[in-house]
This record gives sequence, C-alpha cells and structure tokens, in this order.
Amino acid sequence: MSLERYARQLVLPQLGEAGQSALADASVTLIGCGGLGTVAAAYLAGAGCGRLRLVDADRVDISNLHRQILYREDDLGQPKARALAGALSRLNSEGEYRAEVTQATAENLPQLLADADLVMDCCDNFPTRYLINAACAKRRVGLVSAAAIRLEGLLLTLLPGRVDHACYQCVFPDHIHAPAAETCQDAGVLGPSVGVMASLQATQAITILTGRGDFNRLWRWDARQGEVRRLSLTPDPACPVCGVQASS
Repeated sequence: MSLERYARQLVLPQLGEAGQSALADASVTLIGCGGLGTVAAAYLAGAGCGRLRLVDADRVDISNLHRQILYREDDLGQPKARALAGALSRLNSEGEYRAEVTQATAENLPQLLADADLVMDCCDNFPTRYLINAACAKRRVGLVSAAAIRLEGLLLTLLPGRVDHACYQCVFPDHIHAPAAETCQDAGVLGPSVGVMASLQATQAITILTGRGDFNRLWRWDARQGEVRRLSLTPDPACPVCGVQASS
C-alpha cells in the first residue's frame, strides 16, 4: 500500500493508518454501474478500498455519458461492469476490481454477496432493490442504498437483520407491489444531483468500513433548495424481511 497515495486522507484523525488498513482489507459488492455506481466506485477505489465486485448487465449507451462520468465515447457498447473495472484499474492499480456482467437476481445474490463487508445498492429499479435488501438481511451485511431522479435524491444506510434497525422494505413497504416506477428516461435527471448522492453514498461507505459510520439513517436531497434532510428510521416489527417473524 502506497502511503504517499493516501497522504491527504491519512492525516485525517477520523481515518489514520488504522482506517486506511481497514479500507485496504475491505470487500464491497456494488450493484449498478450507472450514474451512482461510477461515481461511488471511483471514490471507493481512490480511497483505497481493496476489493470491489461490480455487478451490472447493461452496456454503455451514449445517453449515459452526461452523468456516468467514468465512461468515455470509446466505451460505447461495452459492458458497463467491464468498462468500469478498467477505469478503476487506471485510477488505482492497487485495488482488485471484479466485473460481473449479470443482473442481480434472487438466485445469484448469495454468491455476489458471499465475501462482502458492505453492499452498495446503486441500481435503478425497485424489484432489484428489494432483492438486494432481502439478501443483505439474510446475510446480515450492511447496505448503503442511493437513488436519484429529476433534481432529487435519497440515501439510506441500513443494517438489515437487526431487531432495532429498519430495512429497505420497512421504509418503503408499498413500493414492492406498486406499478413500474418512474425512470430517468421518462422523468429526466440532473447529472450533478446523481453525483451528489453518489458522493454521499461513498462517504457513508468509507466511514462504515473504517468503523465510524452510522446505520439506520435516511437522507433526502433537494437540488432546487440545495439542502439535505437527515432522518432516523423506525423498524417495522411486522416486516416480512427483518421483523420478528422473519427472524424467528
């Protein structure tokens, strides 16, 4: 590990050498290599996260480039997971970046999360979010979930499987049966707003991996007002994923 590379964050009392070593030893599964995933992954790789598993079945499209800033025109048509792994390797060759060109499913999530110390939900649809949440609850692994659309964003830090902590389904119980949600293709999205959420997501991931982060929180970002609201989350005892019956 090159100490000179990380000199500007090693001097932070909240991190130091112990925190840097924890990052170097960390293994993170990041699901969704789009606007959120590219920015969050870049900050994790730059900070010295040792292993990143990058999961996405899509290919780079020209409409992605205004917000998915690690991709270049030369990447058009390439699998996002592989293009992102290559970009991260050029950013920091000390890390290990594994591309998984696949959609996250109930069947493959146990394998995708097998060695993860933390999971980053950077996907763009509710069905996959609920699957990720359920898999994290079953394995009792921390989850940092972000979303962005129009000029708005959400960030949740979750530790599913603990009685006193909420999970994604506790917070959004109705969405699992809702019609298809709005997409960035239909509603639009401001690139920098995606970057704000991804930066917050990476910040929370780094603090969690170094032992100083806080779970059971929700942040709401409003670009029009330029403000972030922070809320505590209340677990649902009847939640089918993390409630009393689910854990019994």
